Amino acid sequence: MIESAAQDGRRQPPREAHRRSRPRIHRAWLVAAVTFVTIIGGAAFNSLPGLLIDPLHTEFGWSRGEIGLAVSIDMALYGLTAPFAAALMDRFGIRRVVAVALTMVAAGAIASVWMTASWQLMLYWGLLVGLGTGSMAMAFAATVTNRWFVARRGLVTGILTAAGASGQLVFLPLCAWIVDEHGWRPASVTVGLASLVVVPFVWLLMRDHPADVGLAPYGGAYVTKPAPARGAARRALRVLFDAARTGPFWLLAGAFAICGASTNGLIRTHFVPSAHDHHMPITVAASLLAVIGVFDVIGTIFSGWLTDRFDARRLLAVYYALRGIALLFLPMLMAPDVRPPMVFFIVFYGLDWVATVPPTLALCREQYGDDSAIVFGWVLASHQVGAAVVAFLGGVARDVFGSYDVVWYAAGALCAMAALMSLVVRRVPVPGEPAADR
Repeated sequence: MIESAAQDGRRQPPREAHRRSRPRIHRAWLVAAVTFVTIIGGAAFNSLPGLLIDPLHTEFGWSRGEIGLAVSIDMALYGLTAPFAAALMDRFGIRRVVAVALTMVAAGAIASVWMTASWQLMLYWGLLVGLGTGSMAMAFAATVTNRWFVARRGLVTGILTAAGASGQLVFLPLCAWIVDEHGWRPASVTVGLASLVVVPFVWLLMRDHPADVGLAPYGGAYVTKPAPARGAARRALRVLFDAARTGPFWLLAGAFAICGASTNGLIRTHFVPSAHDHHMPITVAASLLAVIGVFDVIGTIFSGWLTDRFDARRLLAVYYALRGIALLFLPMLMAPDVRPPMVFFIVFYGLDWVATVPPTLALCREQYGDDSAIVFGWVLASHQVGAAVVAFLGGVARDVFGSYDVVWYAAGALCAMAALMSLVVRRVPVPGEPAADR
């Protein structure tokens, strides 16, 4: 009897926890805020590659293809690490994994100051930064959202996804100015220090599960914290093998690979050097990317709101189709100065940049339930593989053809394919969640 009562006590939250379970502002929002700041700090490095292609090419004589290869390694590892990071968070906790990841990003960014060979660029930028940022990829946001929120999941997903764009907004103009005035090394140190600054916030304020503080998830019922999941790598691979036997996984992964190719791989990496080819100053081109970050925040949060209400497949199809049309017009908009058509492109592309994430995550959640964070990690891996391929091929195309035009046109055609792939994903109703208007 005593043992049974003790077990019941472990399964149920204490009375004091029940009294604390309805604070004026739910603790989930604090955790979401810390997650937002963490993603900003981790994303600081993502503002650098497009700014440093020309300075590194000038100083070391490395080809744009070599530099693009280092960026592609970073992007590929960013994606391939994500599903294992989600499983590691289940095993060791969010705080530990994220604190180590931020430290790796800082180490890679700061160590690059002393590099003298291209293999070091691939080691520091590719390996260290790739593994670090991959551990704080969108699978991190998915894990936090799944654990801490039942209501408002789409909105919170949009907000946390927008954090990456916010990092770009904060650091891109600053880094462009530093590169222009003081060189690329101080800019690299700046983003490394930005990652380190976030570590204390994660360690002091982040909590792994609502049960750690005796709370229910926002909008849901109290659940006990599950035991640490052992065999993180094995679980990540098992989830991949199970998901790979389903059609929706390949459709979502394929479409998201095109998403990565047309955003991180193309615009983030090659927009600044492409604009510079048309005699636009680097600081001006970087400011345009920062404006994309402004509207990315708006578009992603709005997309999360829409995902709570409308068919995610149709949202994705619209996003990809409009993005493809915009890319087809981009070569005609390049000029030495900023003109109204380019401003329209930047605003539109910003609204569409990662608006694809909330509906993609919603479809993963509907299809794969408790494994959705890890499945989304693998879908994100395809996003980054697509980005990595285009980051490399974009540099090669510039070396071979002398311009980026062929890459813009090819990416526009791929976006049309992504729109079609999104439409044929089947929907599976999720028990216990309100049905979206369709």
